[in-house]
Amino acid sequence: DTVIHFDPWWNPAVEDQATDRAYRIGQENSVQVMKLITKGTIEEKIQNLQQKKRHLINSVIESGEKFISKMTEEDIKELFSI
Repeated sequence: DTVIHFDPWWNPAVEDQATDRAYRIGQENSVQVMKLITKGTIEEKIQNLQQKKRHLINSVIESGEKFISKMTEEDIKELFSI
């Protein structure tokens, strides 16, 4: 029922996935999540980068939006074309 993040990833989705596992294993207790970050370290810089990434994605895609699931394969290919 406790998740401790002490080695942050550049990609915040990886940490979210690790946290979500604590909920998916039939957890009946409340889950506590802690992040151990030392001030002035690369980990603090990573945490700041994660926050910027979260802010960026939240400003582009709001919760509940469906347009991504409605994209066709051709639409997706067009996004990645040069």
